[in-house]
Amino acid sequence: MTDATTEVKVTAASDIEVDHEALDRSIHEFAGPNGEYYVKSFHKIHDATSGLPNTFNHWAAILGPFWSASRAIWGMFWAFLILEIIAWVQIGRGAWGNPGADLAERATRQQDRANELLGRAADATEKADVDRFTKLAENIQKAADSSFEKAAAAQSEAVGIMITGLLMLLVFKLVQGFYADRVYEKQYSNWRTDPTTTESGRSTRNTVLGAVLIAAIGPLIVYKFTVNASLAMLDAFPEKEVSALFLGEDGGTLFSALASWMEAQIDAAAAAGGDVFDGIVGGVRTVLDGLTIALIGSPWPVVMLVICVTAWRAAGPRVAIFTASSLAYIALLGYWDVAMETVALVGAAVLLCVVFGIPLGIWFGKSARAYRGAEPVLDLMQTLPAFVYLIPIIAFFGTGNPPGILATIIFGMPPVIRLTALGMRGVPDSIKEAAVAFGASKWQLLKDVEIPLALPSIMTGVNQTILMCLSMVVIISLIGGGGLGKEILEALQYAAKGPGLLGGFAILFLAMVMDRIVQGAFRREDEKL
Repeated sequence: MTDATTEVKVTAASDIEVDHEALDRSIHEFAGPNGEYYVKSFHKIHDATSGLPNTFNHWAAILGPFWSASRAIWGMFWAFLILEIIAWVQIGRGAWGNPGADLAERATRQQDRANELLGRAADATEKADVDRFTKLAENIQKAADSSFEKAAAAQSEAVGIMITGLLMLLVFKLVQGFYADRVYEKQYSNWRTDPTTTESGRSTRNTVLGAVLIAAIGPLIVYKFTVNASLAMLDAFPEKEVSALFLGEDGGTLFSALASWMEAQIDAAAAAGGDVFDGIVGGVRTVLDGLTIALIGSPWPVVMLVICVTAWRAAGPRVAIFTASSLAYIALLGYWDVAMETVALVGAAVLLCVVFGIPLGIWFGKSARAYRGAEPVLDLMQTLPAFVYLIPIIAFFGTGNPPGILATIIFGMPPVIRLTALGMRGVPDSIKEAAVAFGASKWQLLKDVEIPLALPSIMTGVNQTILMCLSMVVIISLIGGGGLGKEILEALQYAAKGPGLLGGFAILFLAMVMDRIVQGAFRREDEKL
């Protein structure tokens, strides 16, 4: 029994020794140069019972961010590069800078102004002017003396600023020395988990890159914040000099040349495609006029009743009561016509977004290549500031409600396209294969299987499009659009706080009514499914 126990212990000890040897080889492989040091350090870190650092990396403390870059610890590199630059700025301000330079310059200007007023007092002929100029000169002289005193006090603090910078640098170096091995050990753990994405060893590329970054960033920032009058090219980009290099001395600036060229191209395109653009505006105006006649031309009780009944049928009695209250608020404050015009604008934009967006989303959901090609365009439509859309819209389509709708379509169409494509891609392949196996054609597959299953995502896209189109109401008023956006714009122009808030609440209630009706209808369809 004793022999068996001894044999087990010997076997366990040999296994532990083998595991230690494998771990040491792994650390050597990871660390590369100076691997023996990191073997000992990592073992100390593993054996530590507290969270306090128990190793000190002298090279990390001395070289600082340069060591971090050589070991590909880029988070630590950027953090301590910034901290050390701050310390060096303090050292530079105390060693060769002039902390009181701004105050001294202000004091000099005040002194010159006081001397000027004393000269005017000496030249004055009337006693009142003499007294006035003398009094002003005395006041400014007091301010100048105070500024000179503050400048001297700031200059006397230079040694303290330099000592503070040295202490900060020492602290940062010590922190890097104490925590470098722990950070590097975490990188080693990541490397063992996924060696393909985590860098190891000390690479020449990273070392050179770190040196270039330190040399390019550190000296320039220290110079800029410690020298009283730095180079002008560090304060502002030499745009005129660069323009002269490309266009010559008399060629103007790159901005003016590029702006003139773009304006000429837009004017030429607008002139060449005038008939096409007029046709697009005419089509949008037809849709808008139809909705406007239905909402504004019809008697208001009929319109209000239809909207409330729609809310009841789509989302239930609570939403219907809220809808009636919101419409009552709009009508009682005299916003009925402009609110219905807003609904017509948003309705026309949403209708066109849905008519064109859902087929495009279905196509992109079925064709990955088409979606990859369209994705940058959709990103541009969503991320470009909405005001930027107005410039080409005015150039090609003019001003008024139809061009405003076109700008709204650009902003509001991406959600319905993206979410329709997402819903189409989310339809399980097994269901589509089963439908095809039962003899469904491509049209039947799309109409009876794919679209019904993708409908929740499609309806979410429609809801998002409605809200995004409504958010453009105020913006399109800048190019002649009507509705509640025009009321808000006028309130902003005249700083009319009350009318602006009342109009804003009207837009808010319209948005909430539309959102509740669409979401209620979607929930009911989802319950049926």
